[in-house]
Amino acid sequence: MTSIAPTGIEPIDLLVVGAGPAGVAAAVMAASVRMRVTLVEAVAVGSKVAAIGALENVPGAWSTGPQLAAAFAADIARHQGAGRLTVVQGRAVSVMGHHDRAEVALDDGSLLTAAAVVVATGVTTLTLQDVDWIEGAEGLPAPPLERATPEAFAAREVAVLGADRPLGTWLRAHPRTDTRLRVLHPARDSYKTAEVADDSRVRFELVDRVGIAARPGGGYDVTAYDPGGASRSARADALFVNLGSKPSALTGLAVGPDGYCPPEGQHPRVLVAGDLKGARMQRIAVALGDGSRAALIPYYRSLEAGFPPPP
Repeated sequence: MTSIAPTGIEPIDLLVVGAGPAGVAAAVMAASVRMRVTLVEAVAVGSKVAAIGALENVPGAWSTGPQLAAAFAADIARHQGAGRLTVVQGRAVSVMGHHDRAEVALDDGSLLTAAAVVVATGVTTLTLQDVDWIEGAEGLPAPPLERATPEAFAAREVAVLGADRPLGTWLRAHPRTDTRLRVLHPARDSYKTAEVADDSRVRFELVDRVGIAARPGGGYDVTAYDPGGASRSARADALFVNLGSKPSALTGLAVGPDGYCPPEGQHPRVLVAGDLKGARMQRIAVALGDGSRAALIPYYRSLEAGFPPPP
């Protein structure tokens, strides 16, 4: 496989940006077919997966995120030891495809070059300021539900804003907690509630918008406005957000109206994989398969162009 790199540096066949499920799968697949791979990660291999308390839909008998993250790290280390994979600690800020190469720029000013790049930067968690259906939340502390411990739910009344999938993950991770969660969510989250609709610890409330105000003595006043215009207010002793996510798109990627990065819109040498492609891609098992698929595209392109497999 041909590749381009700065003079004096061994050519790189594939750059992979992001070491979550899709990025790790891409790097492992590429290394297994003897491509020379550089994996770029800003934090640590599997760092987002490691924050997941319980797993239920990932093959391989993994039951927690830290277990799976450790397995990812071991896979990467194994291929590093074989000499075909290099890990670069850094934050990618932009990507660009050219007729003969792909480039990734890091925030320290360095530039990495390869024959192709797989971008698997995934998504970041939405905050109160990122959504338009929550009012009065400026400056209010509202930690993400996925990082809450059972002790944080000792309050009598707990409000959760948004019905994204981490709700089910949290409930599975803490099966013995008996805290009752009041989950207020817009219509666009409704399809996600089916996964935990039979859990008696959750009370779903469909809302058009929500008003939040801090109480002087602690806690919050939560006013829910339903789609018909009626309102109801209640006190919450604790408030958590579960609002969903937004894509972490690098500068240079083609972005669709929803903020995600459609594969068909990218330069031929720039591939996207996993969560970055769309909201309905956001399952670990799906991302694993998609990362592997993305890595094989430049590999087979090189074979079809008449280049022999790497030694």
